[in-house]
Amino acid sequence: MSTALNELQAVIADYFEALYRCDAELLEKVFHPKAVYATADETPLLHRTMDEYVPVVAARQSPASRGEVRTDAIDEIQLAGANTAFARVRCSIGDNDFVDFLTFVRDGGRWQIMAKIFQIIPRQTGSI
Repeated sequence: MSTALNELQAVIADYFEALYRCDAELLEKVFHPKAVYATADETPLLHRTMDEYVPVVAARQSPASRGEVRTDAIDEIQLAGANTAFARVRCSIGDNDFVDFLTFVRDGGRWQIMAKIFQIIPRQTGSI
């Protein structure tokens, strides 16, 4: 596996950890300061800057503190070149599953998420 793929997998692992623990410091490490966060699953379309997004995560009760089972998965990683990549990943928080499209840039010698566009999939609770 290429070094770039290993580096991207490490950033994605930190991303999952940051969400699971609501770790604002780690979240700020994996996201580029000018990153975009958006979903069309809310009306109106939800769009946040990192200055808006990080405090929201920091204020949440973490999935770790609730003992939630982790469902983190990397479906794919694509490299466009030496400084641009894409990943399709999945995770769960509370009663929702998420499919995240993460775009990465390599800036200052390290990979960071430049955009997170995601789909919210409410999980069915109760009997099947």
